[in-house]
Amino acid sequence: MMNKLFSVIALFLAIFCWNMNFAQNYSEDGSYAIYGEKISSENALGPLAAQNHFESLTPGDTLNIKFSTKVKSLCKMKGCWMVLELPGEEVRVSFKDYGFFVPKDIEDREVIVAGKAYLEEVSVENQKHYAKDAGKTPEEITLINEPALTRSFMAHGVLVKE
Repeated sequence: MMNKLFSVIALFLAIFCWNMNFAQNYSEDGSYAIYGEKISSENALGPLAAQNHFESLTPGDTLNIKFSTKVKSLCKMKGCWMVLELPGEEVRVSFKDYGFFVPKDIEDREVIVAGKAYLEEVSVENQKHYAKDAGKTPEEITLINEPALTRSFMAHGVLVKE
C-alpha cells in the first residue's frame, strides 16, 4: 500500500514538474511564445539602441530594459541560458531565479527579453562550463584562460518569435 502511494505521489510530482518546465503561453496575436513572466513586445529597443545602453554601463550598474535581437547560441543541455547578438557584441542572458528555460532549438530566432542589464566578470571556470554547454570543442575550451568582463542580462520574461 505504501509503495503504491509513493508511486502515485512520484508520478504526480513528475507530471507537475514537466508541465512547469514546458508550459508556455502565447502573446495575444499568437506571434510569440512567452517564457517566464508575461511581457509584451511593445516599446522593445532594437539591437543598436540596446547596445548603446550597454555601452553606458560601468561595473556595478544595472539598467532595466527590454530589447529585441537574435539568439546566437544557447545551452544545449537545458535551455538555461542564451547568448544574444548586438552589433559587434554579445550579451549573455540568464533567467531570473533559474525559474524558467527556453527551447533548445531557437538559435537564429528573434527574441524579446525584459529584465536587468549589467556588466559581469565571468571566471575561467564558468566560461569553460558555458562553452561545454554550448557544444564547443575541447580545443576551443582549453583556449579559455582568463576571466572576461561580459555584458550580461537577467531576464524575467522572454518572447520567442514563432
